[in-house]
Amino acid sequence: MRIAILVVVMVAGLSSAARAERDYPWCVMGGELGYSGDCMYETREQCLASASGRWNLYCDINPRVRYRQPAPPPPPRRTQRSQ
Repeated sequence: MRIAILVVVMVAGLSSAARAERDYPWCVMGGELGYSGDCMYETREQCLASASGRWNLYCDINPRVRYRQPAPPPPPRRTQRSQ
C-alpha cells in the first residue's frame, strides 16, 4: 500500500514539474538544440552563461514570448443608475 501511494505521489510530482507554468523570455538556440532551443532563462545574462563555451549556440528571445498577442482589454462594465 505504501508503495502505491509513493508511486502516485511521484507521478503527480513529475507531471507538474514537466509543464512550465510560464514561458521564460530567453532561450539558448542553435547546434543540436535547433530552433526551439532550451527556453528556461529569466535573464539574458543567464542565457549567455549557459551558452558560453558551447560551440554554435546563441541566445535569443523565446519565440513564444516574442510573438504573443496582447490580451484584448476587458469589456467596459455596465453600472446601474439609481433613480
